[in-house]
Amino acid sequence: MTRGKRDSMKWLVPAAALLLASPLALAKGDVEAGKQKSQTCQACHGADGNGTGDGQYPRIAGQYADYLLKALQDYKSGARNNAIMAGFAATLEKKDMEDLAAYYASQSGPLTDLSHLR
Repeated sequence: MTRGKRDSMKWLVPAAALLLASPLALAKGDVEAGKQKSQTCQACHGADGNGTGDGQYPRIAGQYADYLLKALQDYKSGARNNAIMAGFAATLEKKDMEDLAAYYASQSGPLTDLSHLR
């Protein structure tokens, strides 16, 4: 392998890893539809999922879509116990959950803000 190819490969591997590590990498839902469906969620999680400022509710912005989807499914099934979230999740269909997960995964949050690493 020539030096030029090696140098270009140095960027390919980290770029691929970053893409795969992206919270949206596995998102199945529609971000715009999720934004529209997030109105109820905003009361506790804030408009973009970064909370309402009082620290009482989790910041879900930038979480991995598959994590958010699993959490919603677990609230709905009762595998995860929280009376407030169980009530909200009970009204959601799988597509709603996928859309919400995609929307919140697309938002900038604690997992996506890497400024502290600079």
